[in-house]
Order: sequence, then structure tokens, then C-alpha cells
Amino acid sequence: MINKKNLWFLTLFSLILVLSVYYITMPNELLLTNGNNYTAEVTSKEDKSKKEEASVKVKEASALDTLRVEANEEMLKEMEELKVILANAKATTEEKNNAFEKMKLLNITRGEEESLETKIKEEYKYETFVKIDGDQVQVVVNTEKLDASTANKIMRMVQSNYDKKMYITVKHQK
Repeated sequence: MINKKNLWFLTLFSLILVLSVYYITMPNELLLTNGNNYTAEVTSKEDKSKKEEASVKVKEASALDTLRVEANEEMLKEMEELKVILANAKATTEEKNNAFEKMKLLNITRGEEESLETKIKEEYKYETFVKIDGDQVQVVVNTEKLDASTANKIMRMVQSNYDKKMYITVKHQK
């Protein structure tokens, strides 16, 4: 029979195991980034005495990367709040059901955003960021100039994925 102490031990041990495997398999590029919207690239070169030393070149991240990071942080914060509700023993069944449904909706929305980004990239060859909030869809295209006809085509393509009327905005940003 498993008591509470053993259950907590197994749960925490499993969590630590999963996180350690994730950390080990994570690409090195992700470990070298910091929170200042900069991406680090590590290169190694030999000096005169044949010793290797690592040098770090820092380049500025794109605006789309910044938007993605902000959106992911916002989604993770909301997911954590919903997980707290689910884990709360004093929460009613209705509150837990609502929290679970919101979590499902967040995951579905994130999947739709990624699929729209992929479709736009495949069809129009633009790097994009898509944010869906209820019936509003915001599309940011990474380009110097975006003509009205292309923006209109992107809006029609996005609307074709939905049965109900969506309010779609398309902006360009470099």
C-alpha cells in the first residue's frame, strides 16, 4: 500500500527525472541565451599556443522572436494559474472543470497559431507571428514592405480556416 509520503516521493522523483532528461537532451543554443532579447552563438578558435578558448558572439533577436517569447511567457503564466486551481483541494468541481477547459482551449489555440504560421510560411514565404485571442487574429509578417493585396490574401487564407467571422489584422515589421 502506498502512503502519502511515498506518493510524494515518487511524484517528485519522477518530475526530477523528467526534467533532467529534458535538460540533457536540450540543444546547447537554448542554454546560452539570456533574457535580453539576444541570441548567443558559441565559436571556438585556437590561439598561438594551440589552446582552445570559447568566444561568444551576440546578435540581436528578431522582433518576431520577441513576440513569441512574450506570448509563451503569458501562456505559461496563465497555465500555472490554472494548474493552481486544479491542484487546490478547496476548489469546487465546477471551478476545476472550467480551469481544465481553459487549459484545453489554450493548447488548441497555440496549435492553431502554429499551423497558421506554417501555412503562411509555405504559401507566401514570410516568417510570421500569429496571435489568436477569442475572435481576433493578429498576424505580424517579418518584411520591410507588405502590399495590400498580399495582406488581403493572408487575411482570406486565415479566415478560410474558421466557420465564424474572425477579426483579422495583418501588420508588417522588420
